[in-house]
Amino acid sequence: MTSETLSKNIALHGEETDNPGFSSIRVPDLVELVERQLLQAIFEGRLPPGSRIVEAELSRQMGVSRAPLREAARRLESQGVIVSTPRKGFTVRTFSPKEIQDLFQVRLGLEVMAARLACEVATDAQLASLKAYADDMLERAPTLSNIERVTMDLGMHTAISRLSGNEYLQRIFANMQAEIRICQGFIERQYRDPVFIAQSHFPVVDAILRRDADAAEKALRVHLVDAQDKAHAQVLHGDQVPDARPSAMPTSAPVSATQAKPKAGATASSVSSSRRKPPRP
Repeated sequence: MTSETLSKNIALHGEETDNPGFSSIRVPDLVELVERQLLQAIFEGRLPPGSRIVEAELSRQMGVSRAPLREAARRLESQGVIVSTPRKGFTVRTFSPKEIQDLFQVRLGLEVMAARLACEVATDAQLASLKAYADDMLERAPTLSNIERVTMDLGMHTAISRLSGNEYLQRIFANMQAEIRICQGFIERQYRDPVFIAQSHFPVVDAILRRDADAAEKALRVHLVDAQDKAHAQVLHGDQVPDARPSAMPTSAPVSATQAKPKAGATASSVSSSRRKPPRP
């Protein structure tokens, strides 16, 4: 055995060598963990639209310095979730009626395109998985929390975008998801019956299963125009806080630098029929 072979053999077995074969170790991204907590608080309404991000208070609650909190806020600002104002700092994004209209115009165009493409290119197995996901969403609707229902709802629309097979479309839709999810929270609070929300997706799903692109487009237009009307009503008369006081997150757990990184959300090209938990954001 040559010295080079011996060195490699020792390195593979973890013994000390002059040239050890270390592999990189990923340390959890503290900023990402803070970002996830902020997003969760925004989606759950603990940080409602218009509320201030009070760095001193939130960093104390999370057990981190202000630096990762500030960087997480900047990331969310780039996603359109948080805005920065001189001398006021960061606040949670509010939506004007015009912004709701603009968002849903783009969303409708993308999702109609996705549904029409899905009718053409999705496999039978992928369509069966989409139906299974819709059935699961309907079955679980009465027992899920608001945020879990919003997550499953967005998961359904994400699945349709995946079935389009168009990577550019999927990328654009993914970039809109944080804002869409906030609007979904508005919409959720306008409905009294969670089962009805789940059922409202079935005309879209059934049309795609039949590969009837025209029917899918018609069903999507009805579904999304109604959603836009609900979001618009909530913006006009609901939760947004025009002159918000500083907000805290009383249920937030401290963020640890060694905290395990959460698993990614449901981003596969098809929706698994065996999924029993809603996809994470």
